[in-house]
Amino acid sequence: MKRKVVVILVLSILVVACNKEDAAEEEYLATPVSLEIPPLFEENILPPVIPEDNPLSEEGIALGKKLFFDPILSADNTQSCATCHRPQNAFTDPRRFSIGINGEEGFRNSMPIYNAAWNYGEKFFWDGRAGSLEEQAFEPITNPIEMNNTWPNAVASLQNTNVYPPLFESAFGTKTIDSTMVSKSIAQFVRTLISSNSKFDRYLRGEVALTEAEANGLDIFLDESRGDCFHCHGNPLNPLWTDNIFHNNGLDEFFTDKGLGAVTGDPRDDGKFKTPSLRNLAFTAPYMHDGRFETLDEVIDHYSEGLVYSETIDPLMKKVGEGGVQLSEEEKAALKAFLLSLSDPSFINNPDFRP
Repeated sequence: MKRKVVVILVLSILVVACNKEDAAEEEYLATPVSLEIPPLFEENILPPVIPEDNPLSEEGIALGKKLFFDPILSADNTQSCATCHRPQNAFTDPRRFSIGINGEEGFRNSMPIYNAAWNYGEKFFWDGRAGSLEEQAFEPITNPIEMNNTWPNAVASLQNTNVYPPLFESAFGTKTIDSTMVSKSIAQFVRTLISSNSKFDRYLRGEVALTEAEANGLDIFLDESRGDCFHCHGNPLNPLWTDNIFHNNGLDEFFTDKGLGAVTGDPRDDGKFKTPSLRNLAFTAPYMHDGRFETLDEVIDHYSEGLVYSETIDPLMKKVGEGGVQLSEEEKAALKAFLLSLSDPSFINNPDFRP
């Protein structure tokens, strides 16, 4: 009887100790961080999307940044997230298609990354297949034409270093690494990539004046009978310069890449791709989901006289019957000048966003 009592007491002590350990792990909080939200964002758009289960922390952001630039996540330790999302190119790839570790080329242009914390639709990639930044971070690791790794192998590579277990402990309260924590930390870093200091931002803050061409270009951008760009890309009150919605913008009559339609299975979504932000166009060529346009002039020409009708063409492409909005060469030059004023050199040179 006494032996049973002793055994029960020992087991009770162990259970209590384990519960305390688990509670300590669950209650662990890293150093909280709040995003420095630019006034133009705070005044004009909703707050950023920060998941309750992945609050920003100093340690989490630092870990995510280190992982973003470390090729350890790829199967052969040769490629990192930054290989295809380069800071000097506003976190995109200047190649039309990125090349994976096996030398295989993808079929879409790498999307630039900035102001992703304000993606209210919570649909990521050109086709919207990821429902959060955390989910978005999962795919490239295992994609056979990108990093071509497995999550167990990637996690083991991190676990077997002297560097990463302490960093994960600082960020998440445990040295035992898993894929969820990897994606959460990368998502935290990505949410800090804020671009808000273009010439046009400074113009809105009353710090500089626009040139005559830039001012004319803004008028064309906002004019339904000329540029008619604002329906998808917003206006000066939308500092994101995208609606984060999916549109068929008249690139093709038939689709080898169905975009959103391949994700939803709805043929009405065929040829629809996410509207990219117009920020940082000076650094993000080539353009469109497949990088088909090497220059901004080609993009403007497309909307001016290159629109192609298809069954899912967006109703906003009102001038498709005429091939486009038919801008003069002077109007094209002005529109280009305005669009380039949305580029933010301080963003691509920010040391906080460099390895």
